[in-house]
Amino acid sequence: MKKRKPPVGITNLKATPKTQQVGLARRDGYYSQIAPKAISQARSDIAVWKAALRQAMSIEAPKRIKLQNLYKDIMLDAFLTSQIENRCQQTLASKFTLKDQNDTINEEATTFLKSSRFYYEIVRNILDSVFFGTTVVELLSDISGIRVITIPRNNIIPETGQLVFDETNDTGIPFRTVKEYGTWLLEFGSVDNYGLLNKAIAHVLFKRFAQSCWSELCEIYGIPPRYMKTNTQDPIMLARAEQMMRDMGAAAWFIIDDTEDFQFADGADTNGDVYGNLIRLCSNEISLLFNGAVIGQDTKNGNESKETISIGMFHALVNADKGMVESYFNNLIIPALFRIGVIPDGLVFSFEPQKDIALLWGMTKDAMQYMEVDPEWVKSEFGIQVLGSKQNPQGGSGFFQ
Repeated sequence: MKKRKPPVGITNLKATPKTQQVGLARRDGYYSQIAPKAISQARSDIAVWKAALRQAMSIEAPKRIKLQNLYKDIMLDAFLTSQIENRCQQTLASKFTLKDQNDTINEEATTFLKSSRFYYEIVRNILDSVFFGTTVVELLSDISGIRVITIPRNNIIPETGQLVFDETNDTGIPFRTVKEYGTWLLEFGSVDNYGLLNKAIAHVLFKRFAQSCWSELCEIYGIPPRYMKTNTQDPIMLARAEQMMRDMGAAAWFIIDDTEDFQFADGADTNGDVYGNLIRLCSNEISLLFNGAVIGQDTKNGNESKETISIGMFHALVNADKGMVESYFNNLIIPALFRIGVIPDGLVFSFEPQKDIALLWGMTKDAMQYMEVDPEWVKSEFGIQVLGSKQNPQGGSGFFQ
C-alpha cells in the first residue's frame, strides 16, 4: 500500500522551490489577463460624481469605473490619506495569535504569519473594502511564498459577479463560480456597499475648490500689480518704461498711455477667511466620517475631556475593524491557506486585547500594598526590572509602603 503524503505544513515554505511545487503551484492567475487602462486626468466636480453614481447604480449595466477613478483622484488629498492611514495602521500594528481547538497558542504558525508579507497585504485589502467597496484579491505563489494581488476594482462588477478583462466590456467570467473562488480568489466587502470614500467625495472636491480659490486670492492680492503711465506712441519711452518695470521686481505690471486710466474693482475685504472656514468644515466632515470624531485638530475649542471622548469613539471603530478582520480570517482566509498548504487546519485567529497600561499600573500599585506580586509579571507587563523588595527606613519591605 502506497504511503500517503502528509499535508504541506508551514515548514515547507522555508524549503527549496522543489517542495513548494507540492502545496504552492499557482504562479499565473486572472490578473495577468487584465488589460491595463490609462486614467483620465480631467478635473473632477460634483457633476462627474453624480454621473459616476448613476453608472454604478444602473440596473441594466452597473459599472464602478468612474466611481473608482474618482476614489483614486480624491486619495491625492493629504488629509484624507492621513485619516485612512491612521485608522488602518491601528489594526495592522496590533498583535495577534493563532490558537488550536484546545485554546493553546500555535507558536510556529503565529510566528510564521507575523513574519509573512502576505498577512499585512490581506489585512490591508480587508480594511480597504470598508473605504473602496467590494475588493477581490488573487493569491499567487512564487519562490518566496504567497503573493497577494489586488484585482483592479474597475474590472470587478459585484452586482453581477463578473470579472472583466477589459473594463469597457459588460461581461467576463463569473468569478464567484470558478473553482479558485474561496481559495485562490478571495472577496471582501458587501455587494451593495460603495465604500466610505463615496461619502467623502463631495467634501474633498469642495475643499480642493476652496484651496484653488484661496491660492488665486494670494496670487492677485498677495503682491499688488504695478502700472505706469507713459506715451505708448513713442517707442523709446515705451521701451524704457518696460525695462524700468522689469527691473523693479517680480510683481505683475502693465503700461498704459498717459491719456488712459486703469482701476481695480473693489473686491471683498477678506484675507481668505471664507475659504479657510470651508476647508476647515470639509476637513472636520472627513475626520468625522473616518474617525467618528474630530481628533486633535480644533486647537481653539479643544479640551482634554473632548479629546478623551473622541479617542474613545475612534478606538470603537478600530475594534470594529479588528472584529471584521478576525471574522474574515476564521471563516475565509485560514481555511483557504490550509487548502493551499500554508498553515495547519483548525486554527483560530484573534487579536490580543488592548490593555490600559496606566489603569493596570494603578491597580498593580494598590495590590502591592496587600499582597505579593510576581516580579517577572511586572517586568513583562511594564518593562521594569525588579531585583527584589526594598527595605524602607521605617521597617518592613515591599515595593510600596
